[in-house]
Amino acid sequence: MGAVTRTRTSSPASAPRPRSRTRPGPVDDPIPDHDKRWRPRDRKGPVCAYTFRDKTCPKRGAHYCEARADRAVAFPAELLRHIKGPYRRRPFVLRGWQEHEVVRPLFGEVLWSVEWQRYVRRYRRAFIIVGRKNGKSEIAAAIQLILMIGDDEEAAEVYQAAKDTKQAEKVFGPALRMVQLSPVLARRLRYYKNERRLVDEKSGSIYEVITADAKGELGHNPHGFNLDEVLSQPDGSLWEAMDTADGAREQELLFATSTETDEPNSFGASLIDEAEKVQEDPRRAPHVFTFIRKAPATEQELARLHRIFKGHPHLPVSTDIYDERNWKWSNPALDQFKSREALRRHALAAKANAAKEKAFRQFQLNQRVQQAYRFIPLDLWDLNAGELAPNPTWRDGQLAGRRCWAGLDLSSKLDLTAWALLFDDGSIRWRFWVPEAVVPALSEHTDGAFQRWCDQEWITVTDGNVIDYQSIYEAIEEDHEQFAIVDVTYDKWSGEPVRQEITERTGLECYESGTTYDRMTGPMTEFSRALTAREYRHGGNPVARWMAEHLKGKSPADDPDRVRPVKPDRKTQHVRIDGLPALFFAIDGQMRGDDGESVYDYRGLATVGGAAG
Repeated sequence: MGAVTRTRTSSPASAPRPRSRTRPGPVDDPIPDHDKRWRPRDRKGPVCAYTFRDKTCPKRGAHYCEARADRAVAFPAELLRHIKGPYRRRPFVLRGWQEHEVVRPLFGEVLWSVEWQRYVRRYRRAFIIVGRKNGKSEIAAAIQLILMIGDDEEAAEVYQAAKDTKQAEKVFGPALRMVQLSPVLARRLRYYKNERRLVDEKSGSIYEVITADAKGELGHNPHGFNLDEVLSQPDGSLWEAMDTADGAREQELLFATSTETDEPNSFGASLIDEAEKVQEDPRRAPHVFTFIRKAPATEQELARLHRIFKGHPHLPVSTDIYDERNWKWSNPALDQFKSREALRRHALAAKANAAKEKAFRQFQLNQRVQQAYRFIPLDLWDLNAGELAPNPTWRDGQLAGRRCWAGLDLSSKLDLTAWALLFDDGSIRWRFWVPEAVVPALSEHTDGAFQRWCDQEWITVTDGNVIDYQSIYEAIEEDHEQFAIVDVTYDKWSGEPVRQEITERTGLECYESGTTYDRMTGPMTEFSRALTAREYRHGGNPVARWMAEHLKGKSPADDPDRVRPVKPDRKTQHVRIDGLPALFFAIDGQMRGDDGESVYDYRGLATVGGAAG
């Protein structure tokens, strides 16, 4: 995020109170430098020349068009009214965060369309994920009305969707009330109650409610679509129906508004997870806009937020859910139209009741209440690449003869197996094997990347439906001859025959381990420390990066310092993480030392920033 300046925002009047460490008052909303926002390096197109009132855009290529953004900001301020609360019936003037962190980038970022021969909106998908009572429904209603009649789109089709009619009405209802309170829109738009539809006869545009039965919605041609509260969706059928219905509009916008879900394997969770990855690295999907404000549950998540949003005044200072300095991040409307006193009452109730604490975390702090969490920040992973290796053997000559520790995560013969070497200089070398029968499914779910990795020999494919163990043993022998392997740590699932075969062929000592809390806490904690310190050089291995992206850690509810990796459901998730447990086994070997005794047997479990007994 670029440098920010600040503007004072108003807040409900309240009795003066002393300022304290955990009871902060209103904090200014940031005004980012919109020109510094990341965007594709695309210089195609003539001068924009878009004009709104007395402002004409002089830029070209992919850019932030201030005139377009001004128009989007003026629409609610001049045509819409607040519908409830202390600001009811007053003009809907966007708050600083609504204007500068949502509406301006969403409507102001444009690029040249060769296909349409005009500048169009860059963002076609958007995700607004914040705690409850932060005005999601109202901002969604304003965006929908802009798309309906303020976007220069003839015969625009704008849809409001949710699990059922009652849920959809929570957003459509505010939009309808805004129209009724606006003299201009009340004259222009007609409401058909039975069809739950607003109609603009001048442009032929409509705005209506649909529900989760996607089978009946396949004939739509949306210019705007909002899915409210993705956590309540039974599956992704409705989103997918609309997502695949685009193509006939020049600049459609499909967006989801929600609070976090507590179902880690749900459609909503997968949608939010992907949005968070885009927030971390916009290059992943330049057409996707994200505004996600979640209280961090771990120190890693806290550190990641501070890297991504460096300098933002509302960043949390810790993972303490009861420290009021941490509340503003997940509640941008706090001290504006969300009551701090009400939030304090929720926090007080949460301290006395576990069920209410769960609700406080999910609905007020926007946390996913689960024990499993994303373990590796990809920005840190990429900073540990070192020299990028164009092929898996690129650095073998440089590493020849160097001391290293080996980790083996041997799957069943029907799936992927990983071998990792961790060298004393922080370099990492992987080998992967997979039976050819598994390749098509994994390739399909990685958009063909898995097949490319096989073709480029990052992965060794063995004939048939099962892995050829002989190829694994031969590769280990080859590495033993080339590198100074100290020992091998392997998953006890592999079994005694594998250990015996490796020892017989190489003479290497093999130590049994596993992916339990007892065996993984130390290596995974050391991995996090070294990753943060940028001590690794993994060469940008694309298979390992794919696995790092999907690795989740899990901690016991009563002991968050302990951790182990979570194996994905191979049948439903179509991802693999085997290269990371293999690396953790190698780290275990490195920390064990040369005497064959794990450091954890006599020192206790190391933790970031200290030690736990």
